[in-house]
Amino acid sequence: MTVLLRPITGPDELPLFRQLTYQLDKELARDLAEGRRRPEWLWVALRDDRVVARLGWWTIRAGEDPYVLDFFDFDDSPGSVDVALKLFEAATAAVFPAGGTLPQYIRFTPPDWHDDPAANQVVTARIAALESTGAKLLVERLRLEWLPERGVPEVGTPRLSFRPVNDRADLVALLTDVLEGTLDAHSQAELGRMSAAEQAAQQYDEELLGYPSPRDWWRIGVLDDGTPVGFVIPARNSYNPIIAYIGVVPAHRGKGYIDELLAEGTRLLAAQDVPRVRAATDVGNVPMAKAFARAGYHVFERQIDMTWE
Repeated sequence: MTVLLRPITGPDELPLFRQLTYQLDKELARDLAEGRRRPEWLWVALRDDRVVARLGWWTIRAGEDPYVLDFFDFDDSPGSVDVALKLFEAATAAVFPAGGTLPQYIRFTPPDWHDDPAANQVVTARIAALESTGAKLLVERLRLEWLPERGVPEVGTPRLSFRPVNDRADLVALLTDVLEGTLDAHSQAELGRMSAAEQAAQQYDEELLGYPSPRDWWRIGVLDDGTPVGFVIPARNSYNPIIAYIGVVPAHRGKGYIDELLAEGTRLLAAQDVPRVRAATDVGNVPMAKAFARAGYHVFERQIDMTWE
């Protein structure tokens, strides 16, 4: 039976793309309208006008190259995995004609997917399919959420005061220090390709400056003598208020300062009358996960990250 592999032609074909389902379906129309997706990045495999597989890329800001592959789905019909892999091959050849390293793949999962047989089958099937293309599992992450009814975190007697970030050099220097001994898998991978100073500058320029929220929300926590202990970056992305980045410099880790930094970031966002605050950390970053739990954040889902590097 012939299978047709092609991108959708425009927003009018979103109902076709949504024949298979995933939680990000609700964001597709807005993402297309605002340029974070393009029709030529959303591909389907059609068998008798029925979608048996689909995939799609997303980017942070309109006009930029694909940042992640975040749709990769196939149904339960015979041979659907092979069809999905052929779709992946055709789509990547069209979207990345010059070759090179592909953007990472991410998949949001239920928080209990390891123990839920149905969810486990969905996740592991996609991991196995993409591993056959050369992708490797990089990390599993916790996605966290704070709700206003939980109250702004309290930390007892404060030891830190907070000041705004002075300028680029001010924060890049702290970012560089925080990367020493980092437990973040993405940062560890980047440190294999560049120095901590280079990575800090890249994160500042390509990530932090991209948030549309005010930069005067950013806070550095200091001791009484003005010594910086760490920083927190409360922000908004295109979907939610977030704790975009938080870190303690190596000399002051293990002393509970992370709780004060997280409380300050949450307090600042709560003052904007937000409906929620989102954050994420690696499963392996146990100290950070415990800090979020103490601050009243709960795990509402998980995230699988795979790379072709």
